[in-house]
This record gives sequence, C-alpha cells and structure tokens, in this order.
Amino acid sequence: MKYEFTDDYLTGIESIDEQHARLFEIANQAYDLLTDQFVTDKYDEIVRVLEELREYTKYHFKHEEDYMKSINYPKRFSQLHQHAQFISRLESYNLEEIDMAQQEGLLEILDFLASWLQGHIKGMDKKIGEAK
Repeated sequence: MKYEFTDDYLTGIESIDEQHARLFEIANQAYDLLTDQFVTDKYDEIVRVLEELREYTKYHFKHEEDYMKSINYPKRFSQLHQHAQFISRLESYNLEEIDMAQQEGLLEILDFLASWLQGHIKGMDKKIGEAK
C-alpha cells in the first residue's frame, strides 16, 4: 500500500510539510520498485532510492533543526538524537545482503520508513508546529 501524505501529518510549518511530502514521495519510489514485476534485478534502483533518501533526509533534518533552534524549541535535543538514529539506520543497510534478497530488503526498508514517517512526524514533528 502506497504512503499517503494526509492532513494528519501536517505540522503547520509550510516548508517542513513540503519536505515531509517529498519524503513520502521517495518512500513511494521504494514501494513502486517493490511492486514492479517487470524489473528482475532491482539492486541499482534500491541503491539509488537509499542514496536519495539519505541525502534528502540530511537536507530536511538540517532545515528542521535550524528551524527548531530559531524558535528555541525545548525538545530540540530529542529530535537531534532521533535524526541521528535515522541516518545511522539508513547507513547501516548491508547492500550485499540486499543484493542477495532484494524483495526482502525492500520490505525491510519500507517497514522502517512506515514506522518512522508515522511515529516521528505525528509523534514529534507536529509538536514543533504547536510550539511556534
């Protein structure tokens, strides 16, 4: 099932919401790859999606962290910690293992993204918007 960026993910901070929507688009690229039955070797595309996710997430986290600093957000350090854990998790994927079991690797990535997008955005990022 594709990821849908619905109103319940909105923080009320336009630039952050736009970036969250982009993260959903990248997650949906992984989903589309998972369900594409015409591509038998998905390794290069998996690597591309992971790299795009890593790079865009770093950009997004920097923007979000700068915003939190600008409003003196009291829970900024909890956010920084979770952001570091997210990046670490993305960098920990073993590409050789993913190459050997591509569908399973994609499912693992998608499960991680589903948990993160829902848990972090709804559980933590929305509070930033409430604090502004």
